[in-house]
Parts: sequence; structure tokens; C-alpha cells
Amino acid sequence: MNRINEKLNSQGKLLSIYFTAGYPALNDTVKIIQDLEKNGVDMIEIGLPFSDPLADGPTIQDSSTAALKNGMTTEKLFEQLKDIRKSVSIPLIVMGYFNPMLQYGVEAFCKKCHEIGIDGIIMPDLPLDVYEDNYKATIEKYGLVNVFLITPQTSDERIRQIDTASNGFIYMVSSASVTGSKSGFGNVQTKYFERIAHMNLKNPQIVGFGIKDSETFQQATKNAKGAIIGSAFIKHLTTNGVAGIGSFAKSIKS
Repeated sequence: MNRINEKLNSQGKLLSIYFTAGYPALNDTVKIIQDLEKNGVDMIEIGLPFSDPLADGPTIQDSSTAALKNGMTTEKLFEQLKDIRKSVSIPLIVMGYFNPMLQYGVEAFCKKCHEIGIDGIIMPDLPLDVYEDNYKATIEKYGLVNVFLITPQTSDERIRQIDTASNGFIYMVSSASVTGSKSGFGNVQTKYFERIAHMNLKNPQIVGFGIKDSETFQQATKNAKGAIIGSAFIKHLTTNGVAGIGSFAKSIKS
């Protein structure tokens, strides 16, 4: 069983952390992953920086720009992660835009992920129909979980199509805005969380966008299996460097 599915079947609410590979410094990637696992994080999304990250807010955009300037590339990331499974056992997901994956070669990218021990990929700009028609067989051939995103504007019909095509979890975007732009959840988000919970989907949901502390983590996971923190963690890295990872991770589930 894929490590993502094993984790989803475990007890308790899951904390997933997103960070941009190669930030703050080019060679921080492995240490960040190791420290996050040591401090109780359940799953990690490794951001593959891209020059035109349209869905990301300024915090992640700035980290992506800095990582590219530091010299981060797809090839460099794979090189950094080649021995990651000697020290890390939790699920690892590569999150990025489809263009770098396409440039690398989809099959070559998936093969390398499998060899390294990556468990899944999230490509927000890869449409469902394109995935099913052209890439589903290749991604599944290498044992990878492909994760789709839904928003409050996604219709029930589309959500059920995504649920049928998924074999891991559904990334439930808490709002239709870019990452890092919300602080806390209002009535609209709460009703959205409840609406999705009542659909009784076969895949569990993990909420992203707007989670920054213990309070918002609890709100997001009331009706979902877990939550993802990205911008707040990157802000913490920007201010404190890699030395303060433990205090941040432990504060979320406290």
C-alpha cells in the first residue's frame, strides 16, 4: 500500500506541511524534511519552484523565485532526495506546476519519483480530462497517487468525477483565492466544509489555504481528515531559518 493511503487510514487528524525546495538555502531541502518528520508532521509536500506560479500568493511566489535564484531545478531536487528514504518514512508528495514535469518528461519524472520513494504528485494545473486521457496510466504505473484540488465553486458533479478518478485524498481548497490570502475561516468556509463532508466521498479530504496555527488547524479538520500549512510555515522559515522548525510544527497540534 502507498504510504499516503497508509497514513490516511491511521487514527487522528493529519498535519501536512508544504515548503519550497531550495528555500531558504539551496541545500536546506533534506534537513527541512527530516526535521518536520522528527517533530510530528504526518506528510510533506515538497514544492517544485516554477517561474510563473499563478495559484500561489506572494509568500510562496517569493520563496519560489528565491529557490530558482539559488539554483533549484527538477534535476537538482531529485539529486537531493536520492537517499531520503534512508532517514524519512512519512509520505512525501511533489507539488508543482505541470510545465516542469512536462519538460522533464512525464514518464521519466514519474519513474524518478518512484525510484526515490516519492508517494504522490500534485499538479494543480493538470486538468482532470487531460490526466485521464494522457497521463493516468503512466502515473499509476509508477505507484504514484495523483491529487486533485476542489474549491467552494466546484460543482457536486465535478467533485464526484474527481472522487472517482482519485486514489488517495482530495485537496480541498478552503477558498477561491491564492495561497496565504486568508486568515481564519468564516461562515462561508464552514458551510463548504460541511457540504463536502455530507457528500460521503470515497476519498478523504485534506484542507489547504488559510491554515496557519492550532486554531485554524482545528477548524479545518473538524470535517476533514487533515490540513495543509504552506505560507505560514514559509514565513516562519523566512524569519527563523531551519532552526525553528520544531517549535512551529509542535505548536499546530498542541
